[in-house]
Amino acid sequence: MDLAPHIERFGRRLAEVEASLSAPDAFSNPARAQELSREHSRLKDLVGTGRRWLDSRSELASNRELLASEPTGSELALLANEEIKRLTASEERLTLELQRGVLPPDPTDSRNTIVEIRAGAGGAESALFAADLHRMYSRYAETQGWKIENMECSPSDLGGFKEIIFGVTGTDTYRRLKFESGVHRVQRVPATEAQGRIHTSTATVAVLPEAQEVDVDIRPEDLDITVCRAGGHGGQGVNTTDSAVRIVHTPTGLEVRCQDERSQLKNKAKAMKVLRSRLLERKIAEEKTKYDLQRSLQVGTGDRSEKIRTYNFPQNRVTDHRIELTIYNLAQVIEGSLDELVEPLLRHDLHERLTALQKATI
Repeated sequence: MDLAPHIERFGRRLAEVEASLSAPDAFSNPARAQELSREHSRLKDLVGTGRRWLDSRSELASNRELLASEPTGSELALLANEEIKRLTASEERLTLELQRGVLPPDPTDSRNTIVEIRAGAGGAESALFAADLHRMYSRYAETQGWKIENMECSPSDLGGFKEIIFGVTGTDTYRRLKFESGVHRVQRVPATEAQGRIHTSTATVAVLPEAQEVDVDIRPEDLDITVCRAGGHGGQGVNTTDSAVRIVHTPTGLEVRCQDERSQLKNKAKAMKVLRSRLLERKIAEEKTKYDLQRSLQVGTGDRSEKIRTYNFPQNRVTDHRIELTIYNLAQVIEGSLDELVEPLLRHDLHERLTALQKATI
């Protein structure tokens, strides 16, 4: 892909947006002004990236000419070769940034995220694996500077989770986590196994962009809201008051329960946040089934019945089945070092989307 015309287009559009923001009535429509400001920030970054990309290409060409004109092994040839390595790596990184800019931005990528983890096949071991996944995402969030807020959990007897739902707040949370949706499989010797046999268990992960009130229309008459006394862990204050909230969206049958807070109002707010996000997920899924092109742009379908990844503890191996990537670094991955998996998934998704865009424009 020739990126030079796109860099010129970014520059022209940046000038147009700056002119719009400088107009006397620019902020008479606050929503429109906010949208233009976000676009301005994005375009300004892309134009700067474009300049650095053009500079890198020019310097690369100069160093390659110098390398070709110098005797092999000379001091200048060695210096030119080192510069070529550095500039090539820089150009590759800048190319990726510009290619992402060519594609229309996904408005959900910048949303905060709700993650739901549920134990699957494997009984008690599956619940323990669900807890491992929760810890993995929590530690990854720490490395990214994100904030984790638990919304609902159902602990198992051995310290795992039958289910846990939590929110992730920060920059690009959905963009970096969305490909985690699906079935995660673990192969290891469980703590409950007396004879040392390897067991296979699963847990499901659903990653939802946090919905805003304008995304989905929820009518009060479509909600069946009940309150009850919280059960399980939580302390005397939680378990002795009617603070747990259960909401059923009657048109879809979706049910959400929240009991983590002592306040009934806070539990209701959290439950509504989860319900909106589930309804948004359903709305997005329905739209994607209408458009085959949009479906082809995904890395896998994200369906929860689809096995996306295997964690094999005896071999210290993690395999992502969607992009046929295997790394022997399980110990670090399960402790939150997810970028080795996240970055290849993002690159693969970018390649698929660019390919589809080029085919659509032919």
